[in-house]
Amino acid sequence: MAEHNVLGKKGEEAAKIFLIENGYKIRELNWRYKKKEIDIIAEKNNLLVVIEVKTRSNDYFESPKEAVTRKKQKLIVNAAEAYIIEKNINLEVRFDIISVMMQDNTRIEHIVDAFQPSLL
Repeated sequence: MAEHNVLGKKGEEAAKIFLIENGYKIRELNWRYKKKEIDIIAEKNNLLVVIEVKTRSNDYFESPKEAVTRKKQKLIVNAAEAYIIEKNINLEVRFDIISVMMQDNTRIEHIVDAFQPSLL
């Protein structure tokens, strides 16, 4: 596995632990629909929370949250719609980003309601 893939998996694991510690119920990890993937699908307070995890070892070029472009957001929204239909979900949906910076220590930033599907 390439080094950036290993880093990404470590970041997703750190994000999962962070979410569980903060009262989220994890429904899915790395859920795939065709060529689209959702890193984490969770539930909290009667909300379905779709989470994109971005992990970096440094922020020289861009922060992890800046890497979630409008194009990526649209892919996430499309995959979330497929998930909701397939699983027959009847909850409000929120789209979050978790930024994981793994340098000397791990820093996690949870950006709640990071983007709105209606604005894409």
